Amino acid sequence: MPSRITCEVREGSPVTVVRLRGGLDLRTMRSVHHVLDGCLTAQPDALVVDLADVTVRDRLALSVFAAAARRAADWPAVPFVLCSPSPDAASWLAGSRAGRALPVRRDVAEAARTAGAAAAPRLQARLEPVTGACRRARELVTEACARWHLPELVVPTTVVLSELVGNVVRHAGTPMQVTLTLRRPYLQVAVADGSRRTVRPAAAPDVRAEGGRGLLLVRELARRWGSAPVGDGKVVWALLPAT
Repeated sequence: MPSRITCEVREGSPVTVVRLRGGLDLRTMRSVHHVLDGCLTAQPDALVVDLADVTVRDRLALSVFAAAARRAADWPAVPFVLCSPSPDAASWLAGSRAGRALPVRRDVAEAARTAGAAAAPRLQARLEPVTGACRRARELVTEACARWHLPELVVPTTVVLSELVGNVVRHAGTPMQVTLTLRRPYLQVAVADGSRRTVRPAAAPDVRAEGGRGLLLVRELARRWGSAPVGDGKVVWALLPAT
């Protein structure tokens, strides 16, 4: 009989809890991946996955949690915690290289405390695609770096965020949400907009325009950067070292 799995999402607190029920295998892991990806898109303070009612039918399917944890670490920079796995699942997680990196707790309450304690400070703003958006982005960087005592990051973070915001103003033309998150050893900046248009470094950037140097400077200044689909649009994020 084919495996089935259900995913119950509880978003009543800053920590989102996903409770899985059923059999986890290489087929049902796709549904789990879709649900976890959607939860991360909502940018919770932390994400907990409850495995108490899960029967692991193929240990390779556990890789879906390692993939979600990697996504959570890059964007939206939220703690990702598993809880209540069966003894076999716990053993398989502990025995795999990817699984060993995942925090695993006894129950939901303990996992929520762990995840909540690890939640990163965050600053957000909603911007319109207008000329003053880059200026507001600079103000947001100044505020965040002052609040988190990171004066050395004001200049590089301003450059990176101005590029990302300017790219939305020029090409997407939609309202955007700007997020700065301090999750050491990185300061993450992210800009979500309403366009699925792929971003890529410009071949011949206009160095005279504000935000006109394309994504070449983002690639140069950031430790890592990337783009991911979000609803009907996308998010572009970058990580700057914050030692």
